Amino acid sequence: MNFFSTNKQSVKATFREAVLNGQPTDKGLYFPEQIPTLSADFWRGFKNNTSEQIAFEVIKPYIGGTIPDETLFRICAETANFDFPLIKITENISTLELFHGATLAFKDVGARFMSRCLQYFSGEKSEKTIVIVATSGDTGGAVANGFYDMAGVEVVILYPQGKVSRVQELQLTTLGKNISALEVKGTFDDCQTLAKTALADEDLKRKVFLTSANSINVARWLPQQFYYFYALQQWQDDKNAPVISVPSGNFGNLCAGILAHVSGLPVSKFIAATNANDVIPNYLQSGKMETKSSVATISNAMDVGNPSNFVRILEIFDNNFLNLKAKLEAVSVSDKSTVRTMREVYERYNYVLDPHGAVGFFALENYLQKNLDQKGFFLETAHPVKFDSVESIIGNYGAIPAAIEDLFSRPKQSVELEANYEDLKEILLQKI
Repeated sequence: MNFFSTNKQSVKATFREAVLNGQPTDKGLYFPEQIPTLSADFWRGFKNNTSEQIAFEVIKPYIGGTIPDETLFRICAETANFDFPLIKITENISTLELFHGATLAFKDVGARFMSRCLQYFSGEKSEKTIVIVATSGDTGGAVANGFYDMAGVEVVILYPQGKVSRVQELQLTTLGKNISALEVKGTFDDCQTLAKTALADEDLKRKVFLTSANSINVARWLPQQFYYFYALQQWQDDKNAPVISVPSGNFGNLCAGILAHVSGLPVSKFIAATNANDVIPNYLQSGKMETKSSVATISNAMDVGNPSNFVRILEIFDNNFLNLKAKLEAVSVSDKSTVRTMREVYERYNYVLDPHGAVGFFALENYLQKNLDQKGFFLETAHPVKFDSVESIIGNYGAIPAAIEDLFSRPKQSVELEANYEDLKEILLQKI
C-alpha cells in the first residue's frame, strides 16, 4: 500500500514514509492508493471478534508490511485496551462513548496508535524525532499522554491561548520531560498554520527530523476507523444500518468513519454536526468551498474555520459533489441550541452530554424527526468534565474519573508564543 498526496505533486510514500514525513512536500495530505474491502471471512466472525483482532484486520492493509504482523497486533491491542460502549438514550438514539481512555477523549485511539508506530520506526534511525501538533482541545492531551517519556521523541504542542478548557490545558501542560506546550496568541487555525509551515520548511527539515501528530498524519487518522466497527458490533438492528452523527471540527474523525464505510461498514447516512463554524454545511448547500476565520463557541474543540481533512473526504468521493451529498449531511448548531440540548437530555434522560456530544445529538435528533423509520447513534467524543461550561449549564459533570483530581495539583508548564513562524522555528531548532 502506497500513499499519494491530495495535491498530486509529491512522490508516493509507504506507510512508514508517510508517518515519518507527516505531510507531503506539496502541502497536501497523504491518502491511500486503494481503499481495502473487508473480506467475507471478516464479517462472518465479526460479532465475536476481539477489539484488537478487528483493529488488526482493519488497519493491516494500510501498513503494507512496514510493521511486522506480531508487532502490529501488539500495537492494536495497546491502542484499543479500553471500553467503547454504545449507550441507548432514547428509543431511536444511542451514543458511542469514546472517553474511557487515558485522557478521556476519542483522540486517545489515534494518539496511542501513532505513538507506538513512531516508536517502532524511530528505532530504525539514530536522530531524535520531533513531533509537532496543533490542538483545539483534546488532541494535545492525548498526544502528550501517548508520547510521554518516550525515548528519542520530543513533542511540541501548539494550542490557542485562553481557548481550551482548564482540564484540557492541564492535560497538555503538566507532564514536562519530553512534552513542550506552546500557548499561541491566536486561534486554532493559527496553530495549525504554524504546524503546517514547519512541516513544509525544507531548511528546517535539513536540521531536525520533524513529523506531525495531528490527524493530517495517517497514523493518527486511519485508526479512528476502529471504534465505528466496535459500535456496529453492539448495534441491535440487524435489518437497518445506523445513521451516524459525528461532531466535526477538523473532519478527521468523520473522514475515518466514511473510509470504514467504503471498506464495508454498513451505514445509512453520515451527519457532520458542526457548531457555528459552518464552512462545510455552507459548502453542501452551495457547492462552493469558502473557508473563513474560526469563531469561538462552547464546543471549542470544533472551532475550526478551515478543516484540513475535508480534502480527504472529497478524495473518497472522487470529488463528485452529488455522490458526497447522497451520503453526507452537514448541520450547523448554535451555542443556544447546544445549551438547550444539554439541559433537555439531562432532565429527560439523566444523561450528561458534553457540548460536542450535544451538537451531535441535536443534529441526529433533527434528522430522525424527518426520517421516522431510521435509528442512529452519535459520538460522545470526550468526558463532560473536560469542559468548563458543563457544570454551569447542567449543575454537575456526572461521575468524575479519579485521574482528573490529580491534575489540579500539578504545576502548569508552558511557553507563550506569538503567531509568528520564525519564533516557532527557533524553538524547534533548540530541540536538536
